[in-house]
Parts: sequence; C-alpha cells; structure tokens
Amino acid sequence: MRHFDNELEQLKGKLLEMSALVESAVYRSVQGVVEKNRELAEQVVKNERRINELEIEIDDMAISLLALQAPRAADLRLVTAAIKINNDLERMGDLSVSIAQSALALMKEPIIQPLIDIPHIAGLAQSMVRKALDAFVSRDPDLARSVLASDDAVDNMRTASYHELISFMAKNPEHISQALYLLSTVRNLERIADHATNIAEDVLYLVKGIDVRHHNEDRSALMQSS
Repeated sequence: MRHFDNELEQLKGKLLEMSALVESAVYRSVQGVVEKNRELAEQVVKNERRINELEIEIDDMAISLLALQAPRAADLRLVTAAIKINNDLERMGDLSVSIAQSALALMKEPIIQPLIDIPHIAGLAQSMVRKALDAFVSRDPDLARSVLASDDAVDNMRTASYHELISFMAKNPEHISQALYLLSTVRNLERIADHATNIAEDVLYLVKGIDVRHHNEDRSALMQSS
C-alpha cells in the first residue's frame, strides 16, 4: 500500500503544478488585456503546451491507479475527483489563452471605457479559482461552499457588462471590434468561474461524499450546513 500512497502523492503533486500554471495564466491573461502587456499575454500562450502535457500525465497516472491498484472508497473518490479537476484546469488554461489572444488583438487599439468592469470580474473569478484549489488541497468544505456562493455574483457582473458593452457599441460603432474582444474576455472569465465552481463541487463530493451538481435548489441549504 505504501507504493499506492506514493503514487497518490505524485498525482496530487502534478495537480498542484498544473494548478499553479493555470492560476498564473488567468492572472497574466487579464493583465494583458487591462494593462496592454504584450509580454504577459505571450507568456500565457507559450505556457499552454506545459499545461496540456500535464493534463495527459495526470490522466495517465490516474488511470493507472484505477486499473492497477484497486483503491479503497475514499481513495477512489480522490482519484476520480483528480481526473475531473484535471479536465477543468485544462479548460481554464484554454480560456486563459483565448483571453491572452484578445489582449494581443487589442494591443494597438485605443482603450475604451466599459473596460472598468473587467478587473472586477477577473478579481472575483481569480479568487474563486484560488479558493477552489485551496479547498482541494486542504479538503476544506467551507472554502468550497464559498466558491459556490460567488458564482451568482460573477453571472450578474457578466450580464451587466454585456449590457454596457452592447450599449457602447450602439453609440460608438467605430469601436465595435474592441468591444467584441472585451465581450469575449468577459464571457471567458465567466466560464473560468464556472470551472472553479465545478472544482468546488468535486471537493464537496471528495470530502463529504455529496453530489451537488445541477441541484441549485439545494445550494442555499448546503451553504448553511456544516
């Protein structure tokens, strides 16, 4: 069993490495948009390859553990959660690349006003990612619940930004291309927050053995339970 435990620790180590890369990618991609920082945006695109490599390595390790080690119930949940979290991390990496590409496209364009909400949405989405990953590492269900509680706030900010940008385009048709890139950035940030929510749900399944997916009506009670 010691061999299994060692492999499990290696799996978690790979997930932590991937988590750090993805969290950095989200931050750098947003700074690329907000600060017109070409270097940060290009770093996100460059680092995508390592994130993709880690996704394959983690899947291979997890499948090997499932196929060869016959893990016990708690360990089985951990390996299953690792596979799902791995997929969410890879998608967040892809979305960060999309934001970085928007940043590069906007590099020579004048800054337009609706940009003000993007740092707010990005800050909340980044906080959700960080808390979801910390909840996984520490197996903290309360931290995972706080991520679920933030999801609606991101959705509301997304909707407000959409309305603002659409109104801006109607009044300033000469800036439609910039506004469309910002719309794409907002949408990608919302999707990153959705993936952070998925990870938080996986943590609750891992720690508590409860599945809260698609049960929005039960979430308010879940937030209040310990």
